[in-house]
Amino acid sequence: MGLLDDKVAIITGASKGIGRALSLVFAAEGASVVCAARSRDLVEETAEQVREAGGQAIAVTCDASNETDVAAMIAAGVDAFGKVTTLINNAGDGGPTKRVEEYTMEDWLYTLHSCLTSSYVCTRFAAPELRKTGNGAIVNISSGAGRRGLAFRIGYCSAKAGQVGMTYGMALELAPEIRVNCVAPGAVEGDRIDRVIAGQAEARGVDVEAMRTEFMSRSPLRRMTSADDISKASLFLASDLALSISGQVLAVNAGDPAG
Repeated sequence: MGLLDDKVAIITGASKGIGRALSLVFAAEGASVVCAARSRDLVEETAEQVREAGGQAIAVTCDASNETDVAAMIAAGVDAFGKVTTLINNAGDGGPTKRVEEYTMEDWLYTLHSCLTSSYVCTRFAAPELRKTGNGAIVNISSGAGRRGLAFRIGYCSAKAGQVGMTYGMALELAPEIRVNCVAPGAVEGDRIDRVIAGQAEARGVDVEAMRTEFMSRSPLRRMTSADDISKASLFLASDLALSISGQVLAVNAGDPAG
């Protein structure tokens, strides 16, 4: 018996990183998974990895901030598996690393659209299907940057703070049929944090390794979080182990007290 037996989970941003790890972990616990992302080849690769591991998955090419794409994504999940019980709002591009006076309107709108509008659109279209089950669950993948801030990343911080606010509001609005929670990762090992560290080093005029040491020093556990760490926390919140948990933000950040 898995923690997600008889669940059908839509996971956005499933082409790589946290989204791919979420897809594999959720499927291993019994969920049928709708892997959604903009990159057709990568998201199909994720779904194939799930199937090779013995799970059930379909791949859907989808821009999670586009209403037409998202409506089709929800319909594909219902057509394939008969229902949708779970939504993981993981899609989002972090945008550029720039000083605020150099952060253009195009940068701002792109980042908010990618990280925040996508969560709103997916929630809007998924809620009717989740409500039908009487026991739906939404997990928003935010960031510690939305709570503690991060210099030179104003759009990303704002979007991720918005996801936290959305979690609080939607948890009240969608209860009792749907629980809504949020996971706030710290620095997650992988290509994205490498790019962030390089961008921060350039913006501050310091060595990349010195910047990496600063990032690591924020963690009392002296480690970076892994995509699997985020996936397992999300698994808990999406499962019936968390039936009395809604409107909460779970920091998964190797013990950073600031966020």
